[in-house]
Amino acid sequence: METTQAGRGWTRWALPAAWAATRAVLLLFVLRVWIFPGPDVTVDVSVIYRDWYEVLRTGAFPRADVTWQYPPAAALALAAPALLPFLDYATAFYVLACAADLAVLLLLRRAGRGAGRSPRGAWLWVAGVPLLGPTVYARYDVLVTAVAVAALLAAGRHPRTAGALAALGALLKIWPALLLAGVRRRASWTTALLTGSGLVALFASAAPGAFAFLAFQRGRGTEVESLGALPLHVARWLGVWEGQVLLHYGSVEFLGPWVSTVSTCALVLSAAAFAWLLVWRVAAVRFGAHTVADAAFTAVLLFTVTSRVISPQYLVWLVGLAAVCGCLVGSRMRVPAALVLASVPVTTLEFPVWFAHVVASDPLGIGLLTVRDGLLACAALVAARSLWRDTVVRAEGAWRSPARRGAAAPTRAAPAARLPAARRT
Repeated sequence: METTQAGRGWTRWALPAAWAATRAVLLLFVLRVWIFPGPDVTVDVSVIYRDWYEVLRTGAFPRADVTWQYPPAAALALAAPALLPFLDYATAFYVLACAADLAVLLLLRRAGRGAGRSPRGAWLWVAGVPLLGPTVYARYDVLVTAVAVAALLAAGRHPRTAGALAALGALLKIWPALLLAGVRRRASWTTALLTGSGLVALFASAAPGAFAFLAFQRGRGTEVESLGALPLHVARWLGVWEGQVLLHYGSVEFLGPWVSTVSTCALVLSAAAFAWLLVWRVAAVRFGAHTVADAAFTAVLLFTVTSRVISPQYLVWLVGLAAVCGCLVGSRMRVPAALVLASVPVTTLEFPVWFAHVVASDPLGIGLLTVRDGLLACAALVAARSLWRDTVVRAEGAWRSPARRGAAAPTRAAPAARLPAARRT
C-alpha cells in the first residue's frame, strides 16, 4: 500500500516538477543569465515590442512601421507588461509569457482527467515547449496559444465561450479563426461573429491605423524558412539563382527572380487547403468529442505548411493544438502530433542555433529546412487523411458513406446457425 501511494504521489508531482524545471531554464535564457547559441532572440521583445508599446501608449497603432503585421488585439498582448510596473518591459513580458504557459498546462491537466481523457496532452506541452528554446518566451504567440487552447477545451460544454475566445484569438493573430473549422454548434459561430464584429468596431473607432497591418501583410514575400523557399535555397547553392537574402518586412526573405512566382504558388496552395476544408466540412457525417480539436489541428497544420512564412514561433501553436488532441482518447492525431513534436528540436537548430547556415543556403541549412518542413508537410497530409477517414470515409461494416445514405439500412444479422455455410467464416 505504501508503495502504491508513493507511486501515485510521484505521478502527481512529476508533471508540475518537469514544467517548473524546464521553464526555469527558459527564463534563464531569455533573461540572458545563460546565453543560447545563435542570434539573440530577445531583441524582438527588448527593442521591437518595446518600441511598439511606446507608440500604442499614445493611443495609435504603429501604422508607419511596415513590420507591424498583426491584428489590432495584438496591442493588448504588447501592452500587457504594463500590468507589472515594478518590472522593466522585457522582464515583465517574459513573466507574463511564463504565466500563459502555466495557464495552458493547468487547462490541459484538468482536461486530461476523467473518462475518455488522457494526461498525454499535458505531457506533450511540458516536453514540446522547451524544445523550442528561448524563442517561445520571446514572442507573444504563447499568449495567443493560451487563448486558443481555452477555446478548444470550452467547445464541448461552453460553445458561446469557445466562440468568443476564438474571435478574440483571431484578432490577436488570425490563425485561431481556424479553431471553428469543425464546430457545428450555431451558438459558437454566432458568438464568434458578434464578438469579432464588436472588437473590430471598438478598435477601428478607438485608435487610428488599427487595420494598417493588412497592407503590410500583402507586401510580404517568401521567407527563408518556408517550404516554398527550399527550391530557391537549392538553386542558390547550385549557383543558378542570382537573387538576394535580405531583411524585408521584418523577416529574412528571398528577393529576386522567381520569388513572386513561389509566393503566388504558396497562396494558391493555401487557397487549395481552404477549399479542401470546405469540402471536408460538407462531406463529414460523423462527429465525435475529439473532432473539433482534430479539425482545428489539421486546419492550422495545412495553413502553416502552405504559408510563405514558417517562423519558429508557429510551432508553439501546433504544439498547443496537438496537446489538446492528446487529451482526448478518441483523437486520430497521434501520428501527426508525433511528427510535429519531432520537428520542434529541428526548428530550434535551424533557428536560432544554425540560422547563419540557413541564410547562407549551405548544405547544413538546406538539410535542416528539408527535415523540418518535410516533417510538417507529412504531418499535415497524415492529419488531413486521418480526419477524412474518421469523419467521411465509410468504415467496413460500421456506417454508411454519404453516397449510400439513401440505401436501406442493413437488417440485423441472422444467428450463425441459419447462415449459409459460405458465410460462417
